Amino acid sequence: MLIAVDKVRAAAGDGKREYRVEELAEAAGITTRTLRFYRERKLLQAPRKEGRIAWYGEEHLARLRMIGELLERGHTLGGITELIGAGESGRDVAGLIGLEAAIVAPWSDETPVRLDWDELKTAFGDQLTEENVAESIAQGYIAVEEDGITHVSRRLMDATTELVAEGVPLSAVLEASRRTREHVDAIAEIFIEVVSDHVLSALATDTPLPPGEAARLTERVMRVRPLARTVADAQFTLAMDRRVHAEYEELLRQRRENGSEA
Repeated sequence: MLIAVDKVRAAAGDGKREYRVEELAEAAGITTRTLRFYRERKLLQAPRKEGRIAWYGEEHLARLRMIGELLERGHTLGGITELIGAGESGRDVAGLIGLEAAIVAPWSDETPVRLDWDELKTAFGDQLTEENVAESIAQGYIAVEEDGITHVSRRLMDATTELVAEGVPLSAVLEASRRTREHVDAIAEIFIEVVSDHVLSALATDTPLPPGEAARLTERVMRVRPLARTVADAQFTLAMDRRVHAEYEELLRQRRENGSEA
């Protein structure tokens, strides 16, 4: 039957399976639209043409499955394009994968914590207002569910409840959190600029990395990451020393003035 011939087409008599566009997409578990998008992005090799029919082989299916696996591992399409280009030009694909993994690896090791509404009411009482909940959501720290909330960081949640227990209004804690986030975002941007300009500058060009360079850059990224946290922590503690002493001196000055007036 003609349909059977189409379904089990052999390439040049070597017995290898060939697929039409729809068949390849089905075998890879994607849509034909996605497949064509990959073709446009040059993620997929050109098919074998026979008249107006495009025939794809097992190598195309393997490529699509590799793309799917890399996407599941968190790689971007741009990164996958670079990896595929590296493989086709004989460069170290494993080294590039390791470099991308080092760059995008999470910095935080925060543990989420879940609290039901009774626990939240016990911790915050009448301060658990719609406004405070909305502010927490806006800052991206909590997800509200029907029977409670999930906070992205147990440490931040514990600090919040302890500050409220010490008499700091929840609204003030949230305002301090918002302002702090603005500053730490700026600090993170500074570190990103330094690393991009002086550690990973080779990635900003179209020139292929020489052999072994991806592995070397990966090692540099892994050495720089803890240094960034050390600098940020040291700068913060030194700033706290300066501010605490300045505020205390101002408090003493005010008390002396008040005492002399009395």
